Amino acid sequence: MEKLERVTVIVLDSVGIGELPDAAEFGDAGSNTLGHIAEASNGIALPNMEKLGLGNLTDIKGVPKTSSPQGAYGKANEASKGKDTTTGHWEIGGVILEKPFPTYPNGFPKVVLDEIEKRTGRKILCNMPYSGTDVLDDFGDEQLETGAWILYTSADPVLQIAAHEEKIPLKELYEACKIALEICGEHSPVARVIARPYIGSGKGNFKRTSNRHDYSIEPPKDTILDKIKASDLDVIAIGKTSDIFSGKGITESKGTNKDNKDGIIKTIHALKDDTKGLIFTNLVDFDMLYGHRRDIEGYKNALEEFDNYLPEIIENMKEKEVLIITADHGCDPAFKGTDHTREYIPILVYGKGIKPVNLGIRSTFADIAATVEELLTGTVNGNSFAKDLF
Repeated sequence: MEKLERVTVIVLDSVGIGELPDAAEFGDAGSNTLGHIAEASNGIALPNMEKLGLGNLTDIKGVPKTSSPQGAYGKANEASKGKDTTTGHWEIGGVILEKPFPTYPNGFPKVVLDEIEKRTGRKILCNMPYSGTDVLDDFGDEQLETGAWILYTSADPVLQIAAHEEKIPLKELYEACKIALEICGEHSPVARVIARPYIGSGKGNFKRTSNRHDYSIEPPKDTILDKIKASDLDVIAIGKTSDIFSGKGITESKGTNKDNKDGIIKTIHALKDDTKGLIFTNLVDFDMLYGHRRDIEGYKNALEEFDNYLPEIIENMKEKEVLIITADHGCDPAFKGTDHTREYIPILVYGKGIKPVNLGIRSTFADIAATVEELLTGTVNGNSFAKDLF
């Protein structure tokens, strides 16, 4: 099989397509992010992903099955025992975690809080699992009065620090997050520490800004990004991709996105550049703005916006390039709670000469990494579906 010049992977963050067989162990039996959004909206219009076979993966009202798809399609099971961003992306990158990251349903231990307060010079508020918007309503005014950090977690293995941009400079917030990641590494492991800057005043009027920054631990071994970079090819990271992989294996980062549209435009610009290797885009708004906030209408609109841009994305692909559209977990806005949901992820593949085949149910997200490696370097590691495509 002839090697390709480039592969572009776009992760639609949290766009799951139905509960995994072990979803009940995670409290997620019955979840189906995409299916439930379409059902609750009395249908969804995704004509371009429909052409690639999206409707063949699960029942999606408004997205019928097609007998003549223009790409390959399948779905993947998560082999790692988790449902968070880091675990999902690392597995897409070829790293399956043997043990799940710990979570902190009762908050972080005193030793962690004391050390953060000591090293940053600011007190801490909250220290509980919290919705990112509710925590601002409940502690924002107190932070404005006291200057203390708002520190919280979720059902994911993360420590989050919120700070009002007019009270605490961004530079100080970012430095505090780096310190917190170091302290957690010693006492209470997390996958990421997330800086959550916001503005506004008074309950109901606080709003997160686009200056979010994620500080991640490094993957325990090389991912597909490292392998592609080691082959003297380009690895272009768009959105929070670089943060998730802690900068490893990346030759150029286009930075975090202001919103999904910004990430899509950055991807189109990257496609126009004469690079060879991998473009890896994360579009986080599906998860951050709509999934966790259980905003079905917002989620639907964001999906339709992406689908509307898909022809332009395809138009700018190289002759010898493959596009893979996928996700990292679910976050069903019609489901109970505010957390991620453990679901299958879609795999939609497009490129010149791609066979319109059903790739079936893959046993792990890591099959994507194996496929990217074979397409770009010719090396076969793991269960690649590259030969099914051509």
